[in-house]
Amino acid sequence: MIRIVGVLLLVLFNNWAFAQDWAFELWHDGKIILTSGDTLRGVVKYDLQQDLVQFGYKNDTRVEAFSPRKVLLFEIFDATVKQYRTFFSLPYSSTTSYGALSFFELLAEGKLTLLCREVLEYRTYSSPYYYGSFSRLVLVYRYFFMDEKGRITEFTGKRPELMNLMGRQAQEVDKYMRANKLRMENKDDFVRIISYYNSLFKE
Repeated sequence: MIRIVGVLLLVLFNNWAFAQDWAFELWHDGKIILTSGDTLRGVVKYDLQQDLVQFGYKNDTRVEAFSPRKVLLFEIFDATVKQYRTFFSLPYSSTTSYGALSFFELLAEGKLTLLCREVLEYRTYSSPYYYGSFSRLVLVYRYFFMDEKGRITEFTGKRPELMNLMGRQAQEVDKYMRANKLRMENKDDFVRIISYYNSLFKE
């Protein structure tokens, strides 16, 4: 009986997971500012895995696609989270000094600027109601920090690394995280943590 219930729960869970809409699959009201100086206002669809942004005018079937080389930034109103999101075209490379342009979402700006890219990955989970494990496609956030000189480095997600980056303010930020029960694994919490750190440098 327990096994049957577990299987049913697993089927329902997987159906929900695959039925949900990812933000990058949808068209959003927004604008794109091109390197030419032109601003396009209409509907926008982005794909960070392909580093591509598409644009269309409302009530028009024509669609234009742009790579990061043609775009300074784009902004959307994401109805799935009910907030505006801004993405910049920035040079980045994990291996060489010269970086190709890629799209990054701006999450927090200041002494330490927090950027983000989304990727889809299969993750394996186990269930107490189901013998064995199962895989599920999930949206994963990869975080990056940009320093005051514009250098971008990927964040490993480890707490000691974050505290090291924050230097003398680390203890203050740690107290703030504990008092507000903030977790680095949660995107909104992580934004609050970095925003608080940046606020310590405001006059």
